[in-house]
Amino acid sequence: MARDGKVIVFTPGTWDMFHIGHLNLLRSAKALGDILIVGVKTDELVREDKGHRPLMSYEDRAAVLASCRYVDVVMPERTMERDKLLAEIDADILAVGDDWWARKVRGHEFMVNNNRRVVYLPYTEGRSSTLMRQALDRFYREELQESRSARPGPRTETGTP
Repeated sequence: MARDGKVIVFTPGTWDMFHIGHLNLLRSAKALGDILIVGVKTDELVREDKGHRPLMSYEDRAAVLASCRYVDVVMPERTMERDKLLAEIDADILAVGDDWWARKVRGHEFMVNNNRRVVYLPYTEGRSSTLMRQALDRFYREELQESRSARPGPRTETGTP
C-alpha cells in the first residue's frame, strides 16, 4: 500500500451484528491516523476462534464495514497469526478495545518489538455481539414458550357421522 507519509491504523475483529460499540471503535481508531484498515475474520476463522459460526457471512460483514465512512480498507483475516499481516500492511498502529488490555491482543508483541504502537481504545460497556447473541437467544426461547402456551389444547369431536 502506498503510504505517502500517512499513518496506517489496523483494527481487527469479527464485526458480527454491527452495533454502536463497533462504530465507537472505528471512529476512535480512524482518529489515530490517516488510513484505517479493518481486518475481518473469515467465517472459518470465526468458527476456529469462537467455536461457532457468525450470524452474518464474511461478505455481509465486510460490506457493512466498507460502507462506514471511517473505514478506508477492509481485508480478510484468514489465520490466527496476525504478525505477518501487520508486517505486510506496514501498520503503524494496532487499535483494539481496552477489553483486550489484560490478555494483550494478538500482534501486540510484534508491534512493540518493531517500535510501533498498540492502542487500547475505550470499550463501550454493555455492547457486544456476544451479548446481542445471548439476548436474541433468550428472546426467541421466550417467544417460543409464549407461542406454545398460547395455542389452544387438542380438539376432539364426538358424535355420529
